[in-house]
Amino acid sequence: MMTPVIHRVTQLDLTRSDWQWPFARERRDEIDAHFALKRAEKPQLFNGRVLLARNAQFTGDQFRAEYFETDFASFLAWRDWRCPDPDVFNGFGMGALRASDGAFVLGEMGQHTSNAGRIYFAAGTPDLDDLRGDVVDIAGSVTREVEEELGLTEADYRADAGWSCVVTDFSVAMMRLLDADQPGETLRSIIEANLAGQATPELSGIHLVRSEADFTPSMPLFVTAFMTAQLTPAA
Repeated sequence: MMTPVIHRVTQLDLTRSDWQWPFARERRDEIDAHFALKRAEKPQLFNGRVLLARNAQFTGDQFRAEYFETDFASFLAWRDWRCPDPDVFNGFGMGALRASDGAFVLGEMGQHTSNAGRIYFAAGTPDLDDLRGDVVDIAGSVTREVEEELGLTEADYRADAGWSCVVTDFSVAMMRLLDADQPGETLRSIIEANLAGQATPELSGIHLVRSEADFTPSMPLFVTAFMTAQLTPAA
């Protein structure tokens, strides 16, 4: 597994193409069988359309990538089978919510989700709702995921102008700092109250991270790498 590399950018140039994924076509029967097994374990899984990416390029302060449409079943099989097509990656946005006292606010995924138990910032693999014509709107995706998962709107935080793109083996996590005016415990209470009012919340709990001592194995490497960079004082 590669050590995460963080690129700081101010521009995202992310566009959809009509490229067809050979993996999804050539291994269709295996993919469908795998998804049937996963649905038997977690009936709420839905085989909707998602956007994956390829041809990542960092130039100056810009990140560019080409996205293509596929089904969630193909994405799930690719992920679970340790990404057998290395030319494809999951390029997604994350809203790194930071409280006024410096605590980062992360959510733990519920047991009914495909990422059960994982702890990270509000995020989601881009889907067709994130398209503006042929442009993949990651900023809009972050705003939507933060509202859906945490119940917070753009009025509740200040979004940083830039992005920290954390590159790992098969993903590029486009992290955007979201600074709130409330301390961590207050934000946790607000979000937990919102979750209590949801019929089927995606999250099962809220975690605060104030230092590396708060990291857990359930936090993906791209999340801890980003927080380490933010928590480490500049030289």
